[in-house]
Amino acid sequence: MQPLKETDTRAPKELDKKETKEATALLVIRLNELQNLLYAEGKHSVLVIFQGPDASGKDGIIRNVLGKINPQGVQVTSFKVPTELEKAHDFLWRIHLHVPAKGMVQVFNRSQYEDVLVTRVHGWCDDATAKQRFEAINHFEQLLALHNNTVILKCYLHISPEEQQERLQERLQDPTKHWKHNKNDAEEAKLWPRYMQMYEEVFANCNAVPWHIIPADQNWYKEYLVAKLLVEALEKLDMQYPQLNVE
Repeated sequence: MQPLKETDTRAPKELDKKETKEATALLVIRLNELQNLLYAEGKHSVLVIFQGPDASGKDGIIRNVLGKINPQGVQVTSFKVPTELEKAHDFLWRIHLHVPAKGMVQVFNRSQYEDVLVTRVHGWCDDATAKQRFEAINHFEQLLALHNNTVILKCYLHISPEEQQERLQERLQDPTKHWKHNKNDAEEAKLWPRYMQMYEEVFANCNAVPWHIIPADQNWYKEYLVAKLLVEALEKLDMQYPQLNVE
């Protein structure tokens, strides 16, 4: 995988914004059809993981793409600081509680990877423990894929530090975004190089299920890429509606 610092965070210059947004709208219509088929057939499940720095647009992509399909077949879980109950168990316990049942699309806003990202950046997890967790995560994802017919789509929302700073400032200036402001975000942003190093190590060690690097500086391009990724993944399943038993 190409290093993040060598990967563009923006759409190709030749790409037309209006045409791309129109293509996204068509993809979302198709995604809705496929999600209905997934639910009806009940043989597969889908797990969509969104990781990325603060203000990379995880909430927005969930609202603008996955929020357009039937809510009966989609569940969203956000993973924040572990509770005391969660800390009393192994680090994957709280994750496994929310994996998708067959027929369902489950979205993770942050995920099991927080326990090998934030924890390492702040020195709460040493290298030896991180290595053990990498192995556990790989086994966990293989379990879902091989034994539960779960399609796993891991998306890193690749935002530039400059764009991140602009969005964090918007949270201070736009009254409709004040609720998003967290006084710790500015301090976390100062740790950008360390976070990027930890992400690179995650990509290198947890790639049995591949990562998709999604340029995220422009929301319209990010939404197009995620919608396209979902549609292509579901179409590969070659799903069929159950047939009526005439007897």
